[in-house]
Amino acid sequence: MTEIRDRSTQQTAPVRTQMVLVDLDVSFWRLVLFFVKASLAAIPAAIIVGLILMLIGMLVRLVFGFGGWEFWGGWGRWGMHDL
Repeated sequence: MTEIRDRSTQQTAPVRTQMVLVDLDVSFWRLVLFFVKASLAAIPAAIIVGLILMLIGMLVRLVFGFGGWEFWGGWGRWGMHDL
């Protein structure tokens, strides 16, 4: 008894090729526009990261009970700690 195998259902390993990029042709103004867009996109991202870090700090203060004005000496050297 002979077996007939369909070659279309056999899986073959993908062929990997190595490539080296030697040149990238980007005009100056396209590069400037990219960096302007990236810097503008970084502003809201920094605000969001700052808010997340602020919430983490508030949770640490809530759990451990330190980090307030008492920890830093209040208004201390300005003489306003009695307000």
